[in-house]
Amino acid sequence: MDAARAASIILRKEVRAEMRTRELLQTTVTFVVIVVVLFSFAFEPSAAEARRYGPGLLWIALLFAGSLMLNPSFAKEQANDTIYALRMAPVSAFSIYLGKMLANLLFLAITEAILLPVFAVLYNVSLWPVIGRLAIILLLGAFGLAVTGTVFSAVATQARMREMLLPLLVLPILIPLMIAAVEATDELLEASPVLDRTWLMVLVAFDIIYFAAAWMLSDYLLEE
Repeated sequence: MDAARAASIILRKEVRAEMRTRELLQTTVTFVVIVVVLFSFAFEPSAAEARRYGPGLLWIALLFAGSLMLNPSFAKEQANDTIYALRMAPVSAFSIYLGKMLANLLFLAITEAILLPVFAVLYNVSLWPVIGRLAIILLLGAFGLAVTGTVFSAVATQARMREMLLPLLVLPILIPLMIAAVEATDELLEASPVLDRTWLMVLVAFDIIYFAAAWMLSDYLLEE
């Protein structure tokens, strides 16, 4: 079975499992909306302050969402020992990783789509004129979160305190991604919005490097 087909099967499995319970999406969306709402009441930003602090607050909320959402990526398989069945299937380890990563990316994209209107209303920021360029930044940022988070979720899944271990492992790695995403978003929320190619290239480079690393090391990620 080729990698693309195997990954699509695992992706469908993850989506069906989530749609049956909706536990992960409901918990994550509720959490990030509460975070954004609390920030808005704490700062009560003016229009200028919203443009200044909004990008950082937006990406902090998305980082929290990623930490919460990516942690159980392999926990279900570990709890039910289905990870062994997956490894015995005639598919590559990278296919398993890719299917999980794409599912996480999809859930993060849904979270972003729900969060953006809330953010725009609470912080009085008009996102419609830059929505296309902002979507590129959000997609690249979500891809980087999904790639690294899924990798370290696989690494930490057999640890006793994996809920604490995953943020400790992944947050330092995500510093370049977060800086580039915040700076690129900040440029888009200025009075004269521009899509800074420097930060865009940083995001693209981060995604390519870590995706390639995940591909090369995928056989080791799922070993005991």
